[in-house]
Amino acid sequence: MFLGGVDTGAITMVWAMAELAKRPKLMKKAQDEVRACIGNKGKVTESDTDQLQYLKMIVKETFRLHPPAPLLLARESMSHFTVDGYDIKPKTIIQVNAWAIGRDPKSWKDPEEFIPERFRDSSIDFKGQHFELLPFGSGRRVCPAMYMGTTIVELGLANLLYSFDWKLPGGMKEQDINMDEFAGHSLTISKRTALKLVPEKHL
Repeated sequence: MFLGGVDTGAITMVWAMAELAKRPKLMKKAQDEVRACIGNKGKVTESDTDQLQYLKMIVKETFRLHPPAPLLLARESMSHFTVDGYDIKPKTIIQVNAWAIGRDPKSWKDPEEFIPERFRDSSIDFKGQHFELLPFGSGRRVCPAMYMGTTIVELGLANLLYSFDWKLPGGMKEQDINMDEFAGHSLTISKRTALKLVPEKHL
């Protein structure tokens, strides 16, 4: 659980920072929320994240566009059933494509765009009850480290946004950030090229 939570959490934070770096207005909006909430405390703590509603929307949108494990762990059917006219026999291995589900135009408007505000008045969550968003799976096979993983991501991302102002390296522009994906030798998909940002300490 720790290995799964750490690797996927780090990948998710990289994707979130990359999406925000491409959209400075969203970055500033997120930073303003965190800094207004935390004030001069010096760091964000776990109990603070419940108040950071825009940050939570950013995390949801990152999970939608960049699920850390795009193909959920395989399932095996226990009995015969039919889906969309296809007969699924017992003992069939089933692979759920969480990446495609999160980009399905039947469920999402402008599915390829990073729009955290789509979750503002939405009840959709990633805890397995809404089949439009399944980064952690659902049912009895839901990821056991879901709460640990989301806590790591929210807390880490909040502290990065609170403590630093983030700039692109000299001469680089937002459109130059490479958002290509790379499937390694594991279940995860990371950024093909490393995200390079310049932190400036926020006083």
